[in-house]
Amino acid sequence: MKTTAAIIIVLLILLGFNSFYTVGEGQHVLLLQFGKILRTERQPGLHAKLPLLQQALTLDDRILSFDAAPQRYATADKQSINVSYYVKWRIADAADYYRATGGDELQAGQRLGPIVSNALRNVVSEHGMDRLVAAGQDDIASGTLQLANTETRKTLGVSVVDVRVTSIEFPDDVKTAVYKRMQTERQQQAAAIRAEGKQQAESIKAETQAQAQVIRATAESDADKVRGAGDAQAAQIYAQAYAQDPDFFAFYRSLQAYRKSFGDGRGTIILKPDSEFLRYFGNPAVAPARR
Repeated sequence: MKTTAAIIIVLLILLGFNSFYTVGEGQHVLLLQFGKILRTERQPGLHAKLPLLQQALTLDDRILSFDAAPQRYATADKQSINVSYYVKWRIADAADYYRATGGDELQAGQRLGPIVSNALRNVVSEHGMDRLVAAGQDDIASGTLQLANTETRKTLGVSVVDVRVTSIEFPDDVKTAVYKRMQTERQQQAAAIRAEGKQQAESIKAETQAQAQVIRATAESDADKVRGAGDAQAAQIYAQAYAQDPDFFAFYRSLQAYRKSFGDGRGTIILKPDSEFLRYFGNPAVAPARR
């Protein structure tokens, strides 16, 4: 009796545990009964179910990724290239995802890979080699993402979040052309930057010269005003001095003329004895009397 009771108690405990399931953050949980989906639960927390008859299948709602092995693709002009890429994806519809893959992440990746690869093949086949080189990896990845998403949502219940091309291997002859083209583009960019810098330098130089001319013109104008004011003041002083004593002023001006003419001691001037210039060298009585 005790053994039977213990077994019953254990079974009741197991049934009790089997009557609940937990939904964690970043999870989808499908409630199944005999393989049929009853409901999808995403609300975190503890939820109830019928023990034994119903099963809870937990699916990862986070962004998942896989790296694709390098594959060969043909361009519009029949050139072959090798492309490596990786894909980021997540479950968009848990019910469709379960019906397509049985909830197996590995199987989902195996089915997702060919879809993305076919989308990439279609994008590459629409580009010639020159356009492919010019378009760059981002444009190729963007077109692939759009095509792949349409198919994966419909057939797998999966959303492709991102496709990134990690490398593109060109044929040897194309590599040389690509490198030359890249070199030419960089040289053109460098020339454009140098030309822009030279233009800016010329503009700054011209502006500086214009400012310098304005400053010089202003300074010269101010100097002319100061000189004019000084000359006017000097003329006024001379006039006042002359008005006070014209004879003395004439004598003083004559002395200045003598100093300028004979100051170095080497000058020679030939004049008549009665020259007005020598009037102060003669008899002082002959010179005009000072008033």
